[in-house]
Amino acid sequence: MSDVEDPIEEPVEAEEPVEAEVEEEEEFVAVGGATEVKLFGKWSFDDIEIRDISLVDYIAVKGDHATYLPHTAGRYQKKRFRKASCPIVERLACCLMRKGRNSGKKLMAVRIVQHTLEIIHLLTDQNPVQVVVDAIINSGPREDSTRVGGAGVVRRQAVDMSPFRRVNYALYLLATGAREASFRNLKTMAECLAEELVNAARGSSNSYAIKKKDEIERVSKSNR
Repeated sequence: MSDVEDPIEEPVEAEEPVEAEVEEEEEFVAVGGATEVKLFGKWSFDDIEIRDISLVDYIAVKGDHATYLPHTAGRYQKKRFRKASCPIVERLACCLMRKGRNSGKKLMAVRIVQHTLEIIHLLTDQNPVQVVVDAIINSGPREDSTRVGGAGVVRRQAVDMSPFRRVNYALYLLATGAREASFRNLKTMAECLAEELVNAARGSSNSYAIKKKDEIERVSKSNR
């Protein structure tokens, strides 16, 4: 009798672990199936909207340009216009590495950007990547003036600014405004950058970048 009972008990005991293994596999598949890329594992790129149609090709936030970290180690300076395909948040991080003492400290810049996005979310309750994109759109001058003439006769002539230069100039102005605001100040760089981006996204004249943009456009208007 004992020989007959043993094989009957064995399948009953073996069934439970098999079911547990199946459940574990299902859970693993569910987790592995999440393909959405989120910046710092938090901020989604899917609902980002670029409201200026002329800058769509130069603000890289969608599709292949969505990254988990603003640190792709790409060689964006090897060819002209290649930096247009650099993720826009990474370009912002690179703009923070200025003034000699900060050169090459990209991990520090990435950390500052991460803290900045957290602060922006607390201030506005929006997706901070959208705030960054709006700030860049609002901060880029649309018109500038250049020097024309020679042989001692030099005058200023108003010219339209290309979309690519608008993005580049906006990033420069935003980073410069944040750096000057945080210099010899109790506020951290992340707090100053967050304030600058939020003000620029709203179009507020409290933003250094918006003030500079208005000044550049005013000067060029007088030189038409």
